[in-house]
Amino acid sequence: MIRERENGIAYGGIILTASHNPGGPDEDFGIKYNTGNGGPAPESVTDAIFNATKKVTQIKFCPNIPTIDLTKIGITTIKKSTSSSNGVCDTFTVEVIDAVEDYAKLLSTLFDFNKIRTLLNRSDFSMCYDGLSGVAGIYATRILQDILGAPASALHNCTPLPDFGGHHPDPNLTYAHDLVEIMGLTREGTINQQKINDHVPDFGAAQDGDADRNMILGKRFFVTPSDSVAIIAANQAAIPFFANNGGLKGVARSMPTSCALDRVAESLNLRLFEVPTGWKFFGNLMDSASLGGPDYNPFLCGEESFGTGSNHVREKDGLWAVLAWLSILAYHNQNSNTPLVSIENIVRRHWEKFGRNYYCRYDYEGVQTADADSCINALRTRITNFQNQKQTNSNYTETLSGGFTLATVDEFRYVDPVDNSVSDKQGLRFIMSDGSRIVYRLSGTGSVGATIRVYIEKYEADPTKQDKPTAEALKELVHIAVNELGQIEKFTGRKEPTVIT
Repeated sequence: MIRERENGIAYGGIILTASHNPGGPDEDFGIKYNTGNGGPAPESVTDAIFNATKKVTQIKFCPNIPTIDLTKIGITTIKKSTSSSNGVCDTFTVEVIDAVEDYAKLLSTLFDFNKIRTLLNRSDFSMCYDGLSGVAGIYATRILQDILGAPASALHNCTPLPDFGGHHPDPNLTYAHDLVEIMGLTREGTINQQKINDHVPDFGAAQDGDADRNMILGKRFFVTPSDSVAIIAANQAAIPFFANNGGLKGVARSMPTSCALDRVAESLNLRLFEVPTGWKFFGNLMDSASLGGPDYNPFLCGEESFGTGSNHVREKDGLWAVLAWLSILAYHNQNSNTPLVSIENIVRRHWEKFGRNYYCRYDYEGVQTADADSCINALRTRITNFQNQKQTNSNYTETLSGGFTLATVDEFRYVDPVDNSVSDKQGLRFIMSDGSRIVYRLSGTGSVGATIRVYIEKYEADPTKQDKPTAEALKELVHIAVNELGQIEKFTGRKEPTVIT
């Protein structure tokens, strides 16, 4: 909506959101400011706002503003008033819009709705969408059901509720448990043997409370967010927004996200960026040309925390990702007389070509802040000691359990190529000689205490070794990450993570 009203009409927007945290009066709720480009405010703006609040000496308000019917689309003009002793209120207008209709029109220019509609009408195709009782449900009902023809029975929890219906509206294998069960999976992403004889839809998707995150599932098959963005990039021809604008020019991932996208970028000769966690870094790259730099658009980006998006907006966009995957399915299923090419088929073909990045994230939520800091500081000390040894002997490595060799360690530092801003302390990286990675970050997006996130990744190029359960493939690395390097239980008392994704 901000971008629709740019060129001086909209300076920015205020968003009221609980995002992917539990809803209700006693839970976390946020007020977020997005700037004129439609993206999250950078630190330069939020710092300026904070400093301005320290200088406030009085508050002015406009009295007697008439009640505006927010159920009716239109513009109401409020006349200039001088009746208040607290100040003068200039004439201004209030516009009530249909955001759902505007968004649907935008998406219709990005995707081929007719091809998606044809896919949804196939007799051998079924889907399940879970709005997790967040705002996405309104948009999904209008677009997936009313416009594209998905049956109403395929849409679940699409009525927004203040407490998200008691759900935790985070679209992952743990919190989107109803959808995960419907799709024939366990919270670990493995096949649920107890549901092996149940009917399972061919496509499943969920979004979080404010509609920006997404989870994609196939029949008894979980698509990791890291794989998702890589596969969208590899299948860009299926998405008219990319194909009709000369193809992708730039792609980016957050640093903790797996390196699956890197291999696609190398193969397609795309400019790749590795940025800190936070969508504002992607937005800067999208706006590069307008700021005097190279043009990286069309642009695709993603993060392992279930965010995917492109330069049509400056935020992650969950429903866009859902339609991107439906477009890919439609592209691979243009002949209705042949058996359905499934989500699993598409992903496995991708692995055969580019290799598989086994990947998972362990979240330890609600950790006492002091304990979390102690854990991270101990890891920083280990990094310093390793780097000191490396300065003395450039060939220095450390042998870890499971046959892994620690070859490189650092704390991620990002210099933005667009505005040269520097972001320090963006995650602790432990990289093995075979390219496997373990990354640690403290996250502030939870509602209580601190969250320690541990990211574990191992690359496998051999197609004959790409069919292991993720937990089995990463077993040794998980042990190293949790016990050998991180010593999570020692510092936090936690024997198990809160969430595994």
